[in-house]
Amino acid sequence: MAKQDKQFVNDIADINTDFAQWYTDVILKTDMVDYGPVKGTMVIKPYGYAIWENIQEYLNKEFKKVGVQNAYFPMLIPESFLKKEAEHVEGFAPEVAVVTYAGGEDLSEKLIIRPTSETIICAMYSKWIKSYRDLPMVMNQWCNVIRWEKTTRPFLRTSEFLWQEGHTVQASMPDADKDTKQMLKIYSDCLRNLMAIPTLTGRKTENEKFAGAEATYSMEAVMKDGKCLQAGTSHNLGQNFAKASDIKFLNRDGVLEYGYSTSWGVSTRLIGALVMVHGDERGLRLPPNIAPIQAVIIPIASKVDGVLDKCAEVKEKLVSNEIRVKLDDSNNTPGWKFNEYEMKGVPLRLEIGPRDIENGVATAVRRDTHEKLQLHLDNIVQEVNNLLKEIQANMLKQAEENLKSSIVEVDNFDDLVNSVNDHKVALAYHCGNPECESEIKQKTTITPRVIHSYDSEHKCVYCGATSKYRLYFGKQY
Repeated sequence: MAKQDKQFVNDIADINTDFAQWYTDVILKTDMVDYGPVKGTMVIKPYGYAIWENIQEYLNKEFKKVGVQNAYFPMLIPESFLKKEAEHVEGFAPEVAVVTYAGGEDLSEKLIIRPTSETIICAMYSKWIKSYRDLPMVMNQWCNVIRWEKTTRPFLRTSEFLWQEGHTVQASMPDADKDTKQMLKIYSDCLRNLMAIPTLTGRKTENEKFAGAEATYSMEAVMKDGKCLQAGTSHNLGQNFAKASDIKFLNRDGVLEYGYSTSWGVSTRLIGALVMVHGDERGLRLPPNIAPIQAVIIPIASKVDGVLDKCAEVKEKLVSNEIRVKLDDSNNTPGWKFNEYEMKGVPLRLEIGPRDIENGVATAVRRDTHEKLQLHLDNIVQEVNNLLKEIQANMLKQAEENLKSSIVEVDNFDDLVNSVNDHKVALAYHCGNPECESEIKQKTTITPRVIHSYDSEHKCVYCGATSKYRLYFGKQY
């Protein structure tokens, strides 16, 4: 490796000794994001936004398969709407941003910049829903939200972020519960199929559920430092928001009753998960299905006649077969380009020079394994497609192995604490008492992530009372 190339890599902090700085270095140096001028905000640059677009494309297809329609609702919410659901407003009070002055005068009612849209969407649903014939009502919006966070980190926790939030109203609790679980599966499938990220999925405890929900289901991704990231949630709101917003419908028997609602969402924090699950000491590693650039073509001895023409020809073949390709014909040295695209996580590098052309091949280098191999130029599309599928499958396999090795079964509190402090996720029995759960959190900053299974035959890992369920415990982002 040339001296300038080695320095290029060493600009990134060591992933094993300073994971937080490594993460910051990677997302900034790969041109995914930059800090916004307002504290706690971020500017998502094209390379990062392209990843978000791929998530949007996947989810929109899956949403529409189950009858979800996209809509848009205002970002300004009357304060009175938020106050209708007491538990909800209490849960979000520390994070809300409030507009009190506009149009050159003080407002008669404060306006909340949405931290989430349950209240305003339910207000509209109460106008639109009159009969069982109007149900189910299933809508989603892609939008931004504001939550005034004290401690921020790009993608993972910012004062403004992008997300989708879906909201349904059903005629019965079982139908609402079905919606809640269906959306969680769509989310976990998205992470698995698109992002090569396996997750721990299940119900949240009472302490950890969404403010105002009857039940919250979550998927938790485990990062390389052993911490958990709540990657997506789906909430069964029961009739709580329907009662607060007066969402009533005439059922088939002509009786007026309240609807049963759900809400569910994922956000740009998925990009942070992608970085921290797959990244390595050289930077990003992106699974092909979500990578903005699936293959980069690097000309070797580009000034030699025919090299750039052959590179352009290969690019055209790949692009016409819907492979996302970049040809870098800039004046930077090949070594600089190798490091640049390796750090940016491009799954496959294709090097084409005079000798390659003479032999009818392209030299390919996989980002996931660093393996170097020869691809035949006359069959380049098929061979690149096959390699991208292999890389996707291998990255999922690696992530599954990492997840499995991160989980430790424990049966006493000391082992729980030691395991989590050793960058693991602990699987332990718990009594289900919210006070017991709160004590664990206060003493250790360790929290239950999701319920693994229900159990009443063991003892609580902390207080010794009869268990209610088995929980994944960990530290969170």
